[in-house]
This record gives sequence, C-alpha cells and structure tokens, in this order.
Amino acid sequence: MGQFDVGTAVPRTEDARLLTGGGRFVDDVALPRLAHAAILRSPHAHAVIRAIDTAAAARRPGVLAVLTGADYAAAGHGTIPTQTALSRRGGVPMARPPFRPLALDRVRHVGEAVAVVVAESASAAADAAEAIGVDYEPLAAVIDTATADAPEAVLVWDEVPRNECFVHVLGDRAAVDAAIAAAAHVVTRRFVITRAAANTMEPRAYIGDHDPRERRRTLHAGVHYPHRLRRTMAEDIFGVPETGLRVRVRDIGGSFGLRGGTYPEQILLLWASERVGRPVKWTCGRSEALISDHHGRDNVTDAALALGADGGFLALRVRTRVNIGAYVATNAGGPATSNLGTLAGTYVTPAIHVETSGLFTNTNPTCPYRGAGRPEAAYVVEQLIDAAAREIDMDPVALRRRNTIAESAMPFRTGLVFTYDCGRFEDNLDRALAAADHADFPARRAAAEARGRLRGIGVSNTIERAGAPSQERAVLRFEPDGSAALKVGTISQGQGHETVYKQIVCGALGLAPEAVRVEEGDTDALPIGGGTGGSRSATMGGSAVLRAAEKAAAQARRIAAHLLEAAESDLAAEDGVFRVAGTDRAVSFREIVRAAYDPRALPEGFEPGFEVSAGYVSKVENFPNGCHVCEVEIDPETGRVDIVAYSVVDDVGTVLNPLLLEGQIQGGVAQGLGQALMERLVFDGESGQNLSGSFMDYAMPRADDLCAIGVASNPVPTATNPLGVKGAGEAGTVGALPAVTSAVLDALAPLGIDRLPMPASPETVWRAIAAAGRERESGAADA
Repeated sequence: MGQFDVGTAVPRTEDARLLTGGGRFVDDVALPRLAHAAILRSPHAHAVIRAIDTAAAARRPGVLAVLTGADYAAAGHGTIPTQTALSRRGGVPMARPPFRPLALDRVRHVGEAVAVVVAESASAAADAAEAIGVDYEPLAAVIDTATADAPEAVLVWDEVPRNECFVHVLGDRAAVDAAIAAAAHVVTRRFVITRAAANTMEPRAYIGDHDPRERRRTLHAGVHYPHRLRRTMAEDIFGVPETGLRVRVRDIGGSFGLRGGTYPEQILLLWASERVGRPVKWTCGRSEALISDHHGRDNVTDAALALGADGGFLALRVRTRVNIGAYVATNAGGPATSNLGTLAGTYVTPAIHVETSGLFTNTNPTCPYRGAGRPEAAYVVEQLIDAAAREIDMDPVALRRRNTIAESAMPFRTGLVFTYDCGRFEDNLDRALAAADHADFPARRAAAEARGRLRGIGVSNTIERAGAPSQERAVLRFEPDGSAALKVGTISQGQGHETVYKQIVCGALGLAPEAVRVEEGDTDALPIGGGTGGSRSATMGGSAVLRAAEKAAAQARRIAAHLLEAAESDLAAEDGVFRVAGTDRAVSFREIVRAAYDPRALPEGFEPGFEVSAGYVSKVENFPNGCHVCEVEIDPETGRVDIVAYSVVDDVGTVLNPLLLEGQIQGGVAQGLGQALMERLVFDGESGQNLSGSFMDYAMPRADDLCAIGVASNPVPTATNPLGVKGAGEAGTVGALPAVTSAVLDALAPLGIDRLPMPASPETVWRAIAAAGRERESGAADA
C-alpha cells in the first residue's frame, strides 16, 4: 500500500489552506459594484400585515431599492417548492400552502422576511430596514407540537384542518395490535425530542448576480445540492432555462442539513440584483440566524414495545407528531418519513407499525438536521429497550443481545422497510463493551457513590440507511504536465472530500497528491451532480471517482502499450510507472499524458488530450451500524452531568481514511451529546418569541464537556457499491443521542427516576432529583 492510498490515515490536504486563512467562503467573494442587502423580519409569530410604509427607508442615504411582498407578487416569480410528496388522511394530497420569499398579507413565524433593502453598504441597508413601518394586527399562535393538531388549536393556515400537513403510515397495524394484546409485557413511553439549531461556523450567506448582457443569473452560495437548486431556481422561481442560471459553491463552514433547501434569501438576492442592476450580497448575523434559519428535530412520539415472557421482542408501535413549522420547506418531509426504518434497529422485531403526521405551527420551518430522522428513531427504540429491561428486571445488555439479528441471518428483512445486506451486530456490541470495560462498571459505580456521585452507563446499538439510491458524476482531466483536475458533483462542508478523492485517484494511478486538484460545486462544470447529504458522498462520489480513475488507468495502459510497443497484458503498473514485465523498458504516467497531447505519439483512433468521465448509479442503500457505550457521573447537588468515558465501535464498510473517519464519528458524537444534555430551541407558548435567540441562551458543547472518545472500526464491506463503503457522516449522532440519555437515566435509576425531559441540563437533572427526594420523604411519612 502506498503512503496516500485508500485505507491510509493521511491528514486532510485541504487543511493547510483552511487553517491559514486561505478558505474561500461566500463572504470572501467581492464582485465589482457589489451592493448589500438587509432583511426586515417579522417580530410576531402570527399577524395580519395591514400596511407597509417604505418611503422613509427609500430616502435613506445609499439605498438603492426597498422591496416588499407586493413587489415580488407583481414581478410574477414563483414560490418556494417542496420535494415532499405525501398525503393526508383519506388519501388526499398533502397541504402545500404558498411559501413566498417575502410575506404578502400575513406573517406566520417570528423572523419571517417581510421586506428587503438594497444599499451601497451592509450598514446602510440595515439602517434603512429599521425605518420601514409595518402595521401588524397580531393573531393568536400555535407553538406546541403535542397539541398542534388538537381540535381547538389555532390554525396556521385556515384551509388546513387541525394543522395536519401530511400523514405517513408504514407497517402492519393488525399484526402489531394482535401482538400487543397477547404480549406478556408491554412498555409504553412518550418521548419529546426537542428542536435544535445547526449553528454552523459559517452563517448562511449569498450573492445574487444578474447579468442582463448574457441573460444569466449566478448565485454564489454555500449549499448541499447546487444542481437541484439551479433547477428549482430556473424552473420553479424565475421560469428560465437551466443554462440561464449558475450556482457557484466554494468552501462551506459546516451545514449538518441546514443548507439543503431553498431559502427566501437566495431568491431575493437574485431578484434584487435584477432590479438594481448590480450584484447583491447578504450575510446572516448570528442572532438573525436563530430566527431565520430552518431548524431541526421537534418531535413528540408515543411508542409501545411488546415482549414475550422470555424477553423476545414481538411488536413495536410508534405514533409521532412532527413539527414542520409554518411552511413546508424543501426537505420538510424527509426526517419525518424517509428514515423510519431505523426504528427496527439491529433487532428481530417481527411486527412494526408507524404513523407519522407533519403539523404546521407558528415557528420556523424545519429541515433535515444531522441524522435527519435516524437519531430520533434510534432514540425511541433504544430508550424503549432500557425501559423494558427495568420493568422486567433484565440486564439491558442481555435484553439487547437476546434480540440482536445474527450475522448468519443476512440478508435480513426487518419488520419495517429495510433489508440489511451485511453486518456483525453482536460483534459490535462485544467489542464496544470490551473497549468500555463494561464488566468492571459496578466497581466504578461503587467508587463514585463513595464520592457522593451518581454513575451510569448507557449502551445503544444503532443502524441507519445511507447512500440512498441516486447518481453521481466525476470528470478527470489531465494537463500536458501530468497534473490532474478532478470535478465531482458532491459538495464538501468539512468532511474532507478533497483528501479522500485524491486517495482514490492516487491509489489507482500512482500519482502524488499534490498533482491532483479537486473541484466541487459549480453547476457550469458538470451537467449533473447529486450534492452531499444523507451520508452519500463516499458511496456515490467515491464510486464515480473510482470509475473515472479506472477509465484513466485503462486509457493510460493502452497509450503505454503503444509507446513501449508491447501488448497491454505484458505491462505491469506500479507507482505511476508502466513497465514491460521482465525488462527495463518503462514509461511514466506523466510521459503517457504528454504523449496524449502529441498527435504523432498517439495510438491510431485516439483523440488528442486526456480526459475521462464516469457516472455511478446506485439502486440500493447501505447500512452503517455500530455500538456506542457512554459513561457519566452526576453531581446530585448541582445536577451537572459529566461524560467520563465514551467508546464507539462502528461498521462503515471499507474505511477510506481512518483519521477522517475518527473525526467524523467524534464530531457526530459531540452533536448528539449536545442535544441530549444542553441544546434546545425554546419558544414562548403564547407570543411565539424565540427565547433562545442568542448563544447566551442556546448552549452548545465545549471541549470541557467532552472526554476522549474512543473510536474503533469493525468493517464489513458491503457489496452494494464498488468501494464497499457505508456512510459515516451521521453515524456518531445517531448513536450518541440514545447512548448519552441511557447513561444519564442509568445513573438516576437508584433514585427511582426512569424518565427525564430532553435535554438533561443541570437544572432538569437537579429538579428531577429534588422531586424524587420529595416523593421518597412523602412515602416514608405515609408509611
């Protein structure tokens, strides 16, 4: 194996540029005659717009335009579409009320865009936006997910009864009902999974640039899916050919699902640029982001797990209300419906039935957030198993082991949607328990108790779908000097695509990494591109890159055979050199490429130049899986939870780069831990105001909230793609949310606490401990 081949732990090649200030983010782009935009946003969660007065704002120095919803409607452009295609009860199509870039007659959440100001500078635009007068008639709002579909709830949209946008049903209801009725044990729980904010290092930012001479629009943006966004903007918004619109993506400072959809500001900047005849930039502020970004999660689930007398799983019933916010975002239905198969977990559960309803509320629209339904589903099933273990007095590890799918059962069709092609689930469990020294936990718990601490351990066995059926494209072009430009239709948001793609190319062709340049994110460079999301890039992009590299190797071999006057079968390739076996006759890859640009040296029938392209189409997904073991200590005096140990054993198939994989898993764990212990977007129940509108109110994990996270691989390569890879980008979050919560509840179990609101913040834990103490005192007094 070479030093830069697939499977080696090489540092990211892009880091030298990014860590020394060489990144090229949207806010770094400065175009000639650049103007700036500011957005006036609604202070009300629900209100009628009686009138908008823009006269004073238009008179402010440097103002180029003040635009309202009425102006946008007069322009005749489209509203934001959604990819969600579901139904309501009775089979009628889901509700799709208009999602306008600017509110027209009513606002439906705090932070909704009402007007846009374009000015010579960002400060001038912001000052003018404050001068706009809006006459609002406030209305009652609906905020709470659990009661949004109640008959008496305020309607977000008058034409949508009970705020029910869609209902999605999967599984065998009759079989589940029968199994629950006959079960020896039935465990029921309600789980409230809180709303979270992505809070990426780079806030959302866009530049719209309309060129009337070329009759083209260019959007500079950090987005997941530039080709999809181009199609949406061209076809659904502006009614122009796709060739008339370009989306340009450079570096992105994180996303976690945030940047996957179409946002009002993307449309507004392109429209504003057309109106003022200049490129227009907008960069979101931090507080502005918390009221204007799409949010994640926000589910209320009622679930029941039926078990036989021996602890065998019989059936699982799940009913989930999903808060989709005031509008149907581009990917609104994805988290609610596309990853429900994760509820089956790594277990044999014969019958599963799920009903999910998407509900409108007067809050920000919701979109996929790292895991996009997978962590929520894993949380439900793993917490149910822990609850069942307590109720039937069985060790939670033993209960999991009792119901785990055997490796010999592969391929295994679960009770809900998925068919797993491979995996060693019990081996994951064994390895993770060994890494966590699970056998010695009772001694550590006793030692903690002696110090006045509560110690707990939690286990989660999780599995997810990754690399959903789709397509990808890669183009590999060589310059006469032997260097290469690789263009791929995926988008990196910090995952390390550049490094991994170079490893694939360098391993196949024997090139040095500095000889390969990776380009992503330009819709003018490739006709198609699937973007990045759902842990697809290694599967789809990596497979397309591999096929392109294999085509290049085959073409190089043909040219080498011609140059060496030998049969292709007589050539051996190593470290970028083709050699005639048993001789000293050889030619380097660089010499081959140079020959490709020399018509006199080319074989008959070859066109000059050296460029190959390859596509990859997948019709099946893959299933990364693993086991997480988390250990915590709780200070009962303060409620503070300390993560003292964390071990992960993951199967993501072929490991392309162990170093990058470890970083992905650790980052995912931190994100899951953050939601489990501290992150929560809170809205006032009456006014709908976002009470967590700054980083003073929205907590995120810091370095001292974490411990060393041990990551080990147990790879079972999948045959579903040429590389044998399974997705890794979301795996850490999927396992962490249930594992951390499980550990906290295990620590609190001796006090009689078996459930806890999310997140398990110090206040939440302290209140639970205090309430349990009062109950014990009351019970003792009664006795």
